[in-house]
Order: sequence, then C-alpha cells, then structure tokens
Amino acid sequence: MIFFYLSICMRYLGIESKVLESSAAIHTAREIAQQPEVWIEILEDFKEKSNNLKSFISSNCVDINKIILTGAGTSAFIGRSLKGMFYRTFNAETLSAPTTDLVTHPFDFVNNQDKLLLVSFARSGNSPESTAVAELCDKIASKCVHIIITCNAQGALYSFETKSSKFTVLLPEASNDQSLAMTSSYTGMLLAGILVANYQNTAILEKQVNVLAKFGIEVISNYGDDLADISSKPFDRVVFLGSGPFYGTAREAHLKMLELTGGKVAGTMDSYLGFRHGPKAIVNENTVMVYFLSNNRYVNKYEIDLIKSIREDSNPMWSIAIAPRPFNTGVDTEIVFKGGTNILEELMAVGYILPIQILSFHKSLNSGLAPDKPSVNGVIHRVVQGVKIYSPGRTVNEG
Repeated sequence: MIFFYLSICMRYLGIESKVLESSAAIHTAREIAQQPEVWIEILEDFKEKSNNLKSFISSNCVDINKIILTGAGTSAFIGRSLKGMFYRTFNAETLSAPTTDLVTHPFDFVNNQDKLLLVSFARSGNSPESTAVAELCDKIASKCVHIIITCNAQGALYSFETKSSKFTVLLPEASNDQSLAMTSSYTGMLLAGILVANYQNTAILEKQVNVLAKFGIEVISNYGDDLADISSKPFDRVVFLGSGPFYGTAREAHLKMLELTGGKVAGTMDSYLGFRHGPKAIVNENTVMVYFLSNNRYVNKYEIDLIKSIREDSNPMWSIAIAPRPFNTGVDTEIVFKGGTNILEELMAVGYILPIQILSFHKSLNSGLAPDKPSVNGVIHRVVQGVKIYSPGRTVNEG
C-alpha cells in the first residue's frame, strides 16, 4: 500500500523534508508518518508466518501455566496493553513485567514450578536487560518457551541462543526507528503482539487492521494541523487517561511527550477511576487533558463521569478526546476513530497513540528542540547505556 502523503514534495507531517533535516527532525517525522503503511506490511508478513506460529504454539505451549510479557521502557508498555488479550487467549496467568523489574527481582515473577511463555518486545534488542531476562527465565523456570518480537535482525535478542523453544517475529526494517523516541517500533510491536495473541483469527483481524490503517491516514491528513496548533499553546503539563488496554497507551503517551520535549513538559498518566484517588490534584490552568476512550459502553460510563467531573471542578488549558464515536462531552478537540466501534480495543490502542506522537513532535519543535535528539544534555540514548548485569544466584537471597 502506498500513501500519497509520503511522496508529495517529500513532506512529512506537513513539513518539507529540507526543513525537517535542518531541524534534526526528519527521522521522527518520517517514522510517525509511515506507520499506516508499516502496519499493513506487518500484517502481510504475519499472514505468511501464521501457520508456522500455529505449529509452534500447538507443539510447545499446551502445558504453559504462566505468561510474562516483557520489555524495557516503551517496549514494556506493550505488555501492559496486551496482558488481558493473552490471558483470554491462553487462559493462563499473565503478567506484564518490565525487564527492568525482572532483572533485579526475578524470583518475584518466576519460580521453578513455572512452565513459562516469555514474550519479549524490543526495538533494538541490544538493551542488556533483554537477553539477561531471557537467560534468567531459562535458568529459573522448569520450562521456558520464547516468543521474541523485535525490529532489529542484528540485535542481541534476535540472535539469542537458548536450549528452549524459540519463535522470532522480525518486523520490517522501516520499524527499526532511527530517532531517539520510539514511534513505528512501538506501534509495530504492539500490532505484532496482537497478531500473535490472535494467531487463530488472522483472517478476521485483517479487516480490522485495514480500518486501523485508514484511521492512521485520517489522523495525519485531517488532524495534523489541529494538533500542531494545540502544541503551540503554553502548556507545561499533560495528563493522559486510559483504562484496560489504553492504560498502556497512556503510559507510552506520557513518556513520548516527556522524551520529545526533553522533560520540559511533564505530567502523569492513570486510569479513569485511579485518577480520582489523589492524582487529580495535578490539573491546573497549564494542563492539557488527553482522554483515550473505549468502544465498550460499560467502560464509557466511568470515562464520561470523569470527563464531566474535570470540566466542572477543574480548569485545564485544553482537552483532547480520542474516541471511537462522537461523545459530545464538551472537550475542546475530539478525534474520532471511524470504524473503531467494531474492532478490538487493543487495535484501537495502536492508532490512539498516533495523535499524541504528532502533538509531542510539534511541541518539541515549538520548544526549540531537535525531535531526533531532544535530550539537550545527552542523558537519554536510543539504546540504554551503563547497565551492568549481575548474577542473582539460584534462590531469593543468594547472589
């Protein structure tokens, strides 16, 4: 699938490539804009591999009693969005546990009675924690089956050697983001995780992924200017709210804004009900509220109640709702995911992050930063640095 907006005068997110290059923004802009096309490519690749995955799962996962979805940073948030889906598919205890937690406290998550499916997400696969966790789980669990989803064929995780069973999903090269902030890699791995969890329903998902790609095109084409305008407002904090799969989206949205603005725009994320228990105090006149809305009408009752509450007793600078249908709740900007009422919530989550990537990108430019390398003092890197891996021993207190 070829999208016209990627080729006209080489403009990405409405900005000519020469301008983007001079602003050190070309990689981030291109990687955000290419996502609908990358999603379709991931789907097509997966269709070719689905029978192999079915055979792998039927041969290796029948007796699995625990699933851990893991990754570091952005990659960890994928598991937070997908743990419900994996639980429903495999009917086994399912945890979303960052590699950064597993490395320091492995025995809080895995024991020698576990027959484990470890699903690892990693853009580069070169973060030290990625392979360390795979090795730890091999040693501790009585059985460890690996599914690795990564964007980098040269990464250490991709070539990880294990005596256990392993299935690797390598995403298209375009998903291996060159910019600091993960965009294509995040949505690509999230989509791949959805396809893995629904390995028996690829044909049904194909129609839904096409709906997702159309939404992505519409966000870039029809909402890009609005998001650029919002980014020019003098806000210095943002709150992202989402429940269920969208809690992972809220966490990633928060990190994306923080990364791309070099920490100049801070904020928080929470579930709708959780936000009432104290965190609501963060809202002031310098705040942008972002609401990720479910297509589940039961969940909507809680979401709408909270939105009304914020409107009545707080005074945020601006509010944005990303929703599967018009809600008319009085928010300032409503971005409607057409067709979103009839697809999986997790697929909606893939598309819901796109407006926030665009908003964060423009806020980065408006803050005088270079989106491809927004960390002015160089404290954050594309691949984490300085992590030493130690042996935990064989028991909780040993090592």
